[in-house]
Amino acid sequence: MVADDTTIPDVELGPSECTAALAEDLGWGLGVVFRAYVTAAHAAVADLPGGPRGYQVLSAAARSEVGSQLALAQYLGIDRTVMTYLLDDLEAEGLIERRPDPSDRRARRVVATAKGIALLVTLDERLRGVEGHLLAPLEAGARETFRSQLQLIAARVNALDPVDTPCELADQAEAELPRPRTLT
Repeated sequence: MVADDTTIPDVELGPSECTAALAEDLGWGLGVVFRAYVTAAHAAVADLPGGPRGYQVLSAAARSEVGSQLALAQYLGIDRTVMTYLLDDLEAEGLIERRPDPSDRRARRVVATAKGIALLVTLDERLRGVEGHLLAPLEAGARETFRSQLQLIAARVNALDPVDTPCELADQAEAELPRPRTLT
């Protein structure tokens, strides 16, 4: 399991010239929180084949009616070839199975195995830990208010500018994140 202190470091909060200048900037605040969440969430699922993509596939296989390999690839916005390799890796680990679709014998349904579902429970706990650590500065009531208001805003924004797949927005935002710098 990923330790809380390695996912989002605790820091002393104090004003600096930079943070004081950006305190009113919504974009800066959203970016900082999103970057911290993405980094910690990636670490939480890093040992799963495919990392975050593997988590999305395993979660969809366990929780949705999407079913077929092609439909799952379209739903998640994953290239069919990439999906095949990802499913091969998840299947090799015993986390999913591809079974014949009773309604179309040419298609395969992607189904989470008992081992996959058990791992998904663990990964979900890790991600809840990431969320808890990220939201730690807020009291319990403020956390719930934050979550509900964030959902309200997200639902409105998505209604005004919907994405084609559930993962498209996260992929776009992740692609825009700065890559870690290396010291030379």
